[in-house]
Amino acid sequence: MALMQPFLSETALSTKTLLPFSSHTSITTTTTTTTKRRTKAVVSVKDLFGCSPTNLGLKRRLVLCSAVADVSEGVSVAESEGQESLEESIIGEEESGQGEAVEYDWREEWYPLYLTKNVPDDAPLGLTVFDRHLVLYKDGAGVFRCYEDKCLHRLAKLSEGQLVDGRLECLYHGWQFEGEGKCVKIPQLPAGAKIPRSACVKSYEVKESQGVIWVWMSEKKPGDPSKLPWFENFAHPGFRDVSTTHELPYDHSILLENLMDPAHVPISHDRTDWTAKREDAQPLKFNVTERTARGFAGQWGREKDKTMPFMLRFDAPCVLQNNSEIVDKNGEKHYFSGLFLCRPAGQGKSMLIVRFGNTRTSPLAKVFPEWYFHQNASKVFEQDMGFLSSQNEVLLKEKLPTGKLYINVKSSDTWVAEYRKWMDKVGHGMPYHFGHSTISLPKQPAVVEHAPAGLLAGLSASMPAKGGIGTMHAPNPANRYFRHVIHCKECSSVVKAFQTWKNVFSAVALVSAAFAILVSGRQWKALLLVTATLCLGGVYACSTAIAMNTTNFIRKHRRL
Repeated sequence: MALMQPFLSETALSTKTLLPFSSHTSITTTTTTTTKRRTKAVVSVKDLFGCSPTNLGLKRRLVLCSAVADVSEGVSVAESEGQESLEESIIGEEESGQGEAVEYDWREEWYPLYLTKNVPDDAPLGLTVFDRHLVLYKDGAGVFRCYEDKCLHRLAKLSEGQLVDGRLECLYHGWQFEGEGKCVKIPQLPAGAKIPRSACVKSYEVKESQGVIWVWMSEKKPGDPSKLPWFENFAHPGFRDVSTTHELPYDHSILLENLMDPAHVPISHDRTDWTAKREDAQPLKFNVTERTARGFAGQWGREKDKTMPFMLRFDAPCVLQNNSEIVDKNGEKHYFSGLFLCRPAGQGKSMLIVRFGNTRTSPLAKVFPEWYFHQNASKVFEQDMGFLSSQNEVLLKEKLPTGKLYINVKSSDTWVAEYRKWMDKVGHGMPYHFGHSTISLPKQPAVVEHAPAGLLAGLSASMPAKGGIGTMHAPNPANRYFRHVIHCKECSSVVKAFQTWKNVFSAVALVSAAFAILVSGRQWKALLLVTATLCLGGVYACSTAIAMNTTNFIRKHRRL
């Protein structure tokens, strides 16, 4: 998949020994030239699929289709012997783990909240899990605390507050909270008056594991340690990863569906880096090896390679892994992992933590700074954003299960069908869901906040948790700065550093140009003009770096 290549070592790229789940990175492609003729075939939908659209579960009218196909000389337009028909290539109702509903409660799960390294030290952080609003902060002892994002005095968001002596203060009237949500200060109470128990806020259990903060959403049962995810590859000696966080404007199920779809990478992410090329789009082969009430797993690879070196695993509620193992020419085993932690952040919203890593990093990856890979990851999600946002809108508008709307092809969409049919089993235990054959829509429309939580908190802290002032910092989920930079300490500091250097270069260029006008000596004039020119070059370089971190990717054919 796109963005995986930077973590493969050059040794791994030249490897000849591949384990069952290893990456097949050394591939020779042979191109055969054939003479082709243009053939026009007029067929009905029934002819194409072998049955009516109703039987396929597709909401389509029976229409005549006109198709122009490239057909090699000597090959009949009709289906060749031994070739799979289009009907046979579609995933049917009886396939892909169709099963009965199982017991499930979305609250009795651990959800990924944030990367540990990016939690602000001096400001609260407003986050959501489905429709639950939470506030996360680090207290004076360095312990992570998570409460319901609501002060029970007048319902103000605590994430708009500030940290005072390690306690969380509501900025509306100054009520302060600590520990498990205990209210320890109400400035307006008379001397000697006791703080009522009803002033305390609801607390949620949080744990830090392998660099990620997880929250247990159940209020009735304590956190189940057996459900807390543990990723074996990340525990291997020498494992190094690049982790990024992205806030995205579409449902988490659509995000997961996109991430488990390798077939779209060559087309949608063509030439994004040095791995994705549209001419590599081809049939894929899948093998489901495990189905449980908590997810599924299997192998996949390119059909023409006759191997399935990648291992995909989905675990409830929102964890996706794509792993492989490689043995280099010296017999040393290397581990690669693409990890996606997809938190449902409300209707039409999701928060994604991406972690790509390897035990053997390519020297090329060491040359580029980490923020370069972050902006490249942002570009990848922007390339898909238009498709996925519109897909979200259609699902809500049609009010139909995906099995009635999608045409899932076996050679590209097996994981998508598996995931939606898993949703059929557990969706009854979620606030809302879109399954393959079942659906439950949100009971209440999404609330659009005109002043998103965290804007004031961000302004009151030296390292803002969220928000800011100006166009670039506008709280807009379509804005790269808002979607990634404010959630990443590294990129935030990089943008600030480049802005500072841009101002310095601009000032030096202006002063140098002014003195070049005033001085009379030719040598001094030349020196000052050269200095001004170099500083202007620095201004341009800084502006380019800032734009790389804050400007959305736009496809060339859509640019005005």
